[in-house]
Amino acid sequence: MDKEELIGYLARCHIEFILIHPFREGNGRISRLLMDSMCNKAGIGLLDYSLWDEHKEFYVKSIQAGVSHEYQHMELLVRNILDG
Repeated sequence: MDKEELIGYLARCHIEFILIHPFREGNGRISRLLMDSMCNKAGIGLLDYSLWDEHKEFYVKSIQAGVSHEYQHMELLVRNILDG
């Protein structure tokens, strides 16, 4: 898959995993570990999520938008961490 397809895939997977993950705590850590695993398999390596931490409110709102299948906000966050 090309980079844009990967960005969309990672954004959707991240949101959907957060929404189905059954624990009150640890959702973000486990979903980031899953994303790192997928990126590692794609040859990208581990990601730096500090941007997400800096913009936590936007990150949370991006997940909430994903409930309505609006993934473009999370795609923006994923694109920014892939571009480093």
